[in-house]
Amino acid sequence: MPVPVPHKRTVVLPHQAGPVDPGCAETARAAAVGMSAHGGCSGASRTPQGAPEAPLGPAPLSRDLPAADLPRPAADRRIPAGRTAARAEAAHVPATTTEPVTSVTPETPEVEAPAAAASAAAEPAPEPPAQGLTLLLIGEDPNNHVPEMWDWAGRKVRLRTARNLTEAERLLTDDVHCILLDLTPAEPAGREEREPARAVAGGTPGDELAALHAVLRMAPSQAVLVLTCETDAERAADAVRVGAQDYLFRDELDGKVLSRAVRYAVERKRADLAQRQLTESRLRAQENARLERGLLPTPLLDGSELRFAACYRPGRSRALLGGDFYDTVRTSDGTVHAMIGDVCGHGPDEAALGVELRIAWRALTFAGLYGDELLATLQKVLENERSDDEIFATLCTVDISEDGHRAGVCLAGHPAPLLARAGEQPELLPYEFGGPALGLLPEARWPRRQVELGAAWSLMMYTDGLIEGRIGEGTQRLGQEGMTELVTLQMASGLTGEELLEASVREVRALNGGELTDDVAVLLLDRR
Repeated sequence: MPVPVPHKRTVVLPHQAGPVDPGCAETARAAAVGMSAHGGCSGASRTPQGAPEAPLGPAPLSRDLPAADLPRPAADRRIPAGRTAARAEAAHVPATTTEPVTSVTPETPEVEAPAAAASAAAEPAPEPPAQGLTLLLIGEDPNNHVPEMWDWAGRKVRLRTARNLTEAERLLTDDVHCILLDLTPAEPAGREEREPARAVAGGTPGDELAALHAVLRMAPSQAVLVLTCETDAERAADAVRVGAQDYLFRDELDGKVLSRAVRYAVERKRADLAQRQLTESRLRAQENARLERGLLPTPLLDGSELRFAACYRPGRSRALLGGDFYDTVRTSDGTVHAMIGDVCGHGPDEAALGVELRIAWRALTFAGLYGDELLATLQKVLENERSDDEIFATLCTVDISEDGHRAGVCLAGHPAPLLARAGEQPELLPYEFGGPALGLLPEARWPRRQVELGAAWSLMMYTDGLIEGRIGEGTQRLGQEGMTELVTLQMASGLTGEELLEASVREVRALNGGELTDDVAVLLLDRR
């Protein structure tokens, strides 16, 4: 007797099975509906002689088994949809084909094929995208029919309705993109009745567009469309001149025309707002330019034989004033005083602080202060005017005697000036005698060093923006030595005054490979 393979059963089609006695058939029916009959099929051994021996396994069912008694899978042993299809195909293969029957655990996702198909068919279609534009309709007639509209992204346009301006103000939120204002017909018979309403809306008697004026004041950021009748075309054109983006006639109000008009109005409003912001920005820039130009120093050298030149380049884009500052004045005793300084940073706050220090220096100089006393007073001004305790400023002051042969120099953390005497190579003045930058040490002192200038000379004062530019694509900086060589070559070519300063700054920019990131101020005093 063959040993059965575990978990495998041989499929026996109904036409291949031998005769079945009534007892076995009854037992088969009971097994099919999940009940036991007579404790099993006791007549299984009474197969007539000569009939083929049935393989091991449950007895096959007769073809005439009632439909109500056909076997149904148990609730906890459902057959997956894929397996159902496989068994349907197995009905057409020879009888020797075997099919493995595996116990299915409850965790396995199981669904019958007809149920899966029905579920897929019943699955709802994907919802359209989220709502886009929002339209607010303002009109006395609540029954106004507005067709459905869709924006450029295929999203449905939401509609809100208001009978008057009070309701409209309540419904007007930031998500409203366009307002559709239904203007009442301009009939002379009804004008007297509408005068109070115009007064409430903020218009004047006889103003047919009072409601539009009120809407424009109430919604300055939203697009406005005017809806009127075709016989009132002149007032519709007036509405556009007043401030509406467009107008529509009631007779041509359909979804296609209204959708296009709403989209056009919204985009035109956005363009108008952008243009207005651009205009306001240009006006502010012009005002700032006038203000900054007024804050730039005007040298006061009346009666002096010295020649003055300056070059200024702020590090901020499109700015006229940065954190660097300079000034030159001549006092009543004939002494010429020059100053150049640099507030750390190059923003608008630093520029404002630089202007304050420059004006304070001019006032203190005319008051007779110079050297250490002047710098100590400027430090007090800085400490009281700066917005942060970490802000400091470097400074270099020079006072030149009336005859122009001698000068007193004070350095407060600032680069030393470049002196070119007649017939000699330009050289940097000593830096060792300088003091710290203003705002770092409360009790600091700044000694004044006496320098002999000679009969003819050029003295160039500058900020660190001129010497901190790079040379090429590497990390090497120009430095004071590189700047000295560069200015020497420019002087050797015969350049003087502003031409010398402009050429020097231009060469420094070329070596840097572009614009300098820091403010640059250069001041030149000549005596010939």
